[in-house]
Order: sequence, then C-alpha cells, then structure tokens
Amino acid sequence: MSGREAGRELDPQALEVVPGSKRDKVEGWVPKLASEDELRDALEHAFSYRGDVSITRKDGSRVEGYVFDRRTGATLADSCVRLIQKDGGSKLSVPYADIAGLEFSGRDMAAGKSWETWVKQYWERRTAGEKDISLQPEQID
Repeated sequence: MSGREAGRELDPQALEVVPGSKRDKVEGWVPKLASEDELRDALEHAFSYRGDVSITRKDGSRVEGYVFDRRTGATLADSCVRLIQKDGGSKLSVPYADIAGLEFSGRDMAAGKSWETWVKQYWERRTAGEKDISLQPEQID
C-alpha cells in the first residue's frame, strides 16, 4: 500500500492500535526508604531508569552512576545493585544493606516524546514529497 488508503492520506494517529506504555516520571525523585520493601521497589525503578542515580551509603559516602544490574537475594545483605560510575570509574557493586539514600539525579534519557516527534517529522517530510527521508535523532548532551 502506498501512503494512501481508498484515496485518503493515512493518518499515523489512526494507525495506532495499541496505546503506548506508561512510564513513571522519577527524574529528580528521592524515594523514602523506610522499609525493606520501599528500598527494593526504589532499586527496581533505578534499574529501569535510563539516567544516573546517586546512592548514599550508610557510612556517608556517595556514589553516582548508571544502574545496569541488580541481584536480589533473600535478605538485603544478599542483594546488591551494580552501576557504572558517572566519573568514568569502574563498575561498582553496592549491597542493598549499605544503602541509606537514593536519588534519581541524572536526566532520564528515555523521557519525552522523541518517538512522537520523529513520526510527526517523518510524515511532514513525506507529505511534502521528499524521497529517501533520513531523519536523525537529536544530539545527546
């Protein structure tokens, strides 16, 4: 099918058959970590987050980086979160039992409407008659 259906221009919004997934907006969030369940839940969000988080340990030290893995065990001492340090340092493992505070400090790279913007630009350029359209993603700071 060419970009027309029964003599009408296709509307990309009308083609949407499944609603997009809802994302929690956690950028800047400082979760309350009063219980084990709250800590585990916050660290699950940190694992899904596409930005840096800051972890404050019980000894007062602080580390910031991207959470790329977590290992959950039966106890907090058996569980750990793994991150790549923001300052370019090596990978680091922090036991859940050592975590006193958590902050979603970095920019969420997956937030926004970049997909919707891309589709809109594509259709505008295609409707204008452009051929071999190559839309490029925005530069990341």
